[in-house]
Amino acid sequence: MLDRITHDPNILAGRATLRGLRISVAHVVNLVANGMTPAQIVAEHPDLEEEDVRQALAHVAVLGQA
Repeated sequence: MLDRITHDPNILAGRATLRGLRISVAHVVNLVANGMTPAQIVAEHPDLEEEDVRQALAHVAVLGQA
């Protein structure tokens, strides 16, 4: 279950974010694609948790199957 992925038209124009934070799923996935580990991402974005990173990647994987 991807319960940390949220869409709110008032936050980042409705793009997928994590727990309503102003951090987009796309941003987190881009950080991973550029070689950052979940621990490094959490260190850079202390509002995030490693589970947020996992769910961001899972969300993109699900979209890729559509």
